[in-house]
Amino acid sequence: MKPPHPQPLSPCSMGRGVLRKLPPPQPLSLRSMGRGEVLLLVGMLMSPAVARADAATTVKARRFVESYTAKVRPLEIAVNRAWWDANITGKDEDFKRKEQAQNKIDALLSDKAMFAEARALKESGAIDDPIAKRAIDVIYLAMLEKQLDSELLQKMTALSNAVEKKFSTYRARVGDDELTDADVRKTLKTSTLSERRREVWEASKRVGAVVEPELLQLVALRNQAATTLGFPNYHAMMLHLNEQNGADLIKLFDQLDDLTREPFRQAKAEIDVELAKACNVKVGDLMPWHYHDPFFQEVPAVFKADLDKIYATQDLVALCRDFYRGVNLPIDLVIERSNNDFAPRQGKNPHAFCTDITRDGTDVRVLANIVNNEYWMATMLHEFGHSVYSSINIPARLPYVLRSEAHILTTEGVAMMFEKLSKRRAWLEAMGVKVDDPQAFDETSAKMLRYRLLIFSRWCQVMLRFEKGMYENPRQDLNKLWWDMVEKYQLLRRPPGRNAPDYGSKIHVIVAPVYYHNYMMGELFASQLHHAIAREVYKGADPSTVIYAGNKAIGAFMQQRVFDPGRTLPWNELTRHATGAPLSAEAFAKEFRAK
Repeated sequence: MKPPHPQPLSPCSMGRGVLRKLPPPQPLSLRSMGRGEVLLLVGMLMSPAVARADAATTVKARRFVESYTAKVRPLEIAVNRAWWDANITGKDEDFKRKEQAQNKIDALLSDKAMFAEARALKESGAIDDPIAKRAIDVIYLAMLEKQLDSELLQKMTALSNAVEKKFSTYRARVGDDELTDADVRKTLKTSTLSERRREVWEASKRVGAVVEPELLQLVALRNQAATTLGFPNYHAMMLHLNEQNGADLIKLFDQLDDLTREPFRQAKAEIDVELAKACNVKVGDLMPWHYHDPFFQEVPAVFKADLDKIYATQDLVALCRDFYRGVNLPIDLVIERSNNDFAPRQGKNPHAFCTDITRDGTDVRVLANIVNNEYWMATMLHEFGHSVYSSINIPARLPYVLRSEAHILTTEGVAMMFEKLSKRRAWLEAMGVKVDDPQAFDETSAKMLRYRLLIFSRWCQVMLRFEKGMYENPRQDLNKLWWDMVEKYQLLRRPPGRNAPDYGSKIHVIVAPVYYHNYMMGELFASQLHHAIAREVYKGADPSTVIYAGNKAIGAFMQQRVFDPGRTLPWNELTRHATGAPLSAEAFAKEFRAK
């Protein structure tokens, strides 16, 4: 996948931005409601809970949402801005300000009386306004996570802040050379010297040892928080707070394992031959540092065409700007609010993410560290894809707690759907970029698109199952667990005698815990949504031929089917609303099985 797309707070802690002042609460008419809101209302009318509905409880619920908004709004703005500044500068004072701002939000969300009121409203079954009912459900989940002793909350925030700062400011060193994340990736992609590759790979992994002590403490505190709230562990708690079922999730990933195991083995065998040839080693001697990124989560660039060469002279931000304008989802304001600052810099978080600072449509930003290659073209399409699924396009009529994406997996899915365009020749040519060797490009990109799905699917298996195992039993040998998962699902060899906390070198384990499985579910959503667009916007066209460029109907489809409902619908209902079917691997399988 891409460098992480964490938000300033966990996806359930509501620290994602705020909205303008709400108008006095009014019951919504069917005429004023979006299709998603109508579906939610129909569901409510068919529910037994409606029989208990009463006007007084509904008014009370609306007033509670309004009161909650007034209290949390300024705190969320403060924490979002502090979080952004900390990731831009890496300065101690900015990380401290971020921590202080988070503590204020935690104090509000942990308020026992306010939580009791939210719980009573949720459990009453008497709210007959579907928007107010959904808002109460979302607030309840946000506050449930924070019903802890204030000292424990502050300790967790301080530790998380300390670990994130260490990770954000870490730079790999080999001898006297300090390497940026881009330098590491370039070496792993281009060097033919196995020893040099090993040195750089190991240097990039040393961040795990740097953060391990605090990370282990943080895992213990997260589990303490979860058990205090009645959950077996933090992993189980986070799934519940994100409206997901742990048993169903493992069942889905078991199915994906069965679906991808043999195709992945065949794809990796082909890749291994090329990697071994490039580095003049035997296939049996290949080690993790022979792959082209530190985690083997992307397709090594071993095929005929050099996709990076095409982007070497392109303005990647301008390409994104022109593309999103062409589909009537402009990102000009996002570029402006990000200060057009997308180059690597000392102290700056070396990865990429998008965040909605105010959630009023005026301040959505993307942080990036662009290098002119295909990886960063895909990354920028991805992050700007997040930006269009934000308060820029989610209706202002929704209360602020519902003015966000339906779920982590739906925003990841939208971003991934657009990201894939970087490997499509038809898209490049539509954007005015000449491809010198079309046949070679098509052969390479087709393999990379197919192999990317397989490789990423296997990598997500590692992340899901490692985090689940870590929180279920944090006292086990976590490095062994990590490499057991890597060997089983990615078929990589464990370096002999290696006993380092390599799991700590993946930033999501630190700042976006129990998040990564949503990337894979996002891939399923992306494939399903793309097939729906091919079927409905392009009148049944072959999905492999659909590139969106210059088609304003794409913006209209996304607005009506994905953005308009905001968070009024749970993720599974939003999936039905957007694609006409529940989430499955059917469309995903068609894409990676394509030759």
